[in-house]
Amino acid sequence: MQSSKFLGAASTLVLAFGFASNNAHAEGALAGTQINNTASVNYTVGSVNTTSNSNQVTITVVEILDVNVDSQTDDIGVSPGDTAQVAEYIVQNTGNGPEAFRLVLDNAITAPTDNFDPIAASSAIYIDSTTGGTAGVFDSSDTPYVPGGELEIAPDDTFTVFVLNDIPAIALDGQSGITRLRAEARTGTGPAGTTFAGQGNGIGGPFDAVVGVGDGVSSDDSSYNVSGVSVTATKTQTVVDDWGGARPVPGARINYSIAVSATGSGTAINVVFTDNIPANTTYVAGSLARNSVAITDAADPANDGDYSAAPTPRVSVPLGSLSTAAGTQTITFTVTIN
Repeated sequence: MQSSKFLGAASTLVLAFGFASNNAHAEGALAGTQINNTASVNYTVGSVNTTSNSNQVTITVVEILDVNVDSQTDDIGVSPGDTAQVAEYIVQNTGNGPEAFRLVLDNAITAPTDNFDPIAASSAIYIDSTTGGTAGVFDSSDTPYVPGGELEIAPDDTFTVFVLNDIPAIALDGQSGITRLRAEARTGTGPAGTTFAGQGNGIGGPFDAVVGVGDGVSSDDSSYNVSGVSVTATKTQTVVDDWGGARPVPGARINYSIAVSATGSGTAINVVFTDNIPANTTYVAGSLARNSVAITDAADPANDGDYSAAPTPRVSVPLGSLSTAAGTQTITFTVTIN
């Protein structure tokens, strides 16, 4: 566990962040590291071995300015009018010295895959904290980032940033909206090799700071995808009496068939079909089926559906995730008229 500081306009707040693996790594020796070197010459005069040392030369490693921003949520399912939809990013100091970074949010992206802009007026950035909450999960313990503030982070350390956006009510099914988070070094940015004399941070400074191969700035995108998926159920019934007719007399059977399907884009998750057994009827044991495949009436490890008599007689079938690609799921069962 390493610590990073959020430097706001009026106060300094120390936050704890967990290290997260990333393909980027800090730039070698830490800024301020001294590299000392002394040469020696060994020789013999007569029978005496002698060593002569040169003067010591010293060089101080300067600070490299670089950062990496990596979106963790590239495909966020939303509906029109949703509020406070969370996008997650990992920000890593890939330089070799402790550096403060400014965070900038941009929702006005021009791209072929960008159909709407998340509402900038309600956007917010939060810094993940493990104090009183769960690391990597947005919750009330996370700290609001003040626009224009700074995050000081040790070399090779990382922290999680949450971006919250509202989705415009006019967004249409199937459209996407991009939100972009950028981090830039406080000391400075520019083409690789740009030098900021005497502004380096690290052991025993000051010394120079040099912009790394990433230009001291990095950004990445998260995409909100409007999935106006809805699930519908259409129910039909047929009656069969004991004489082969369709008269709803006591003892006749009612065969129910319910077609469940998804429409629109996206996927509905945790879909569960339930149907209460009508009053004045009795469920026919063993009649429950899904797509013509029988389902056991009892709750069992297969958890493919069951009939329960109490408190209200009913059948239920978990359908999992449904999309248009899943096709129609047909549930059938039978009752007898009392």
